Amino acid sequence: MNALLVPLVLALTGGYALARGTDVFPVFLRGAADGLRTAARLLPTMLALLTAVTMLRASGFIDLAGQAMQPLLALAGIPPDCAPLVLLKPLSGSGGLALGQEIMRTCGVDSEAGRAAAVMLGASETSLYTIGIYCGHLRLKRTGYVVPAALLADLAAFVCAARCVRWLG
Repeated sequence: MNALLVPLVLALTGGYALARGTDVFPVFLRGAADGLRTAARLLPTMLALLTAVTMLRASGFIDLAGQAMQPLLALAGIPPDCAPLVLLKPLSGSGGLALGQEIMRTCGVDSEAGRAAAVMLGASETSLYTIGIYCGHLRLKRTGYVVPAALLADLAAFVCAARCVRWLG
């Protein structure tokens, strides 16, 4: 059934357009052009964010900041090996995945840190990246409450993930 879902949706959409007398191809071309314009507007923001994340990761700042925050995060129940993940995941999904893979390779996939990293990756969002893209696209200037709320939600996801992994053993 799942293999038929996409063709079925396309067929229903095409049938609906035919029933309404809509010429589908020009509408498709307008949508594709709008998508390209949106991508062009997002590109500078994406390049700036990806450059910043690459610089932070390559310079070792994420690892050093993670080590500095280990005692505080340990009070929240987050394994010490997951501290850099807590800092990087809100900025970069691919960076978070790379750190998660590194944690699982060094600590083991069945270790507390490996399981916590896996749950943290699934439970949290690349908040700062997403906010940067949306606010950059919409040209929003005042996002004072958005960033702290998103980071607080990510912290709650990290703490809950670590505690659930510890609780479930």
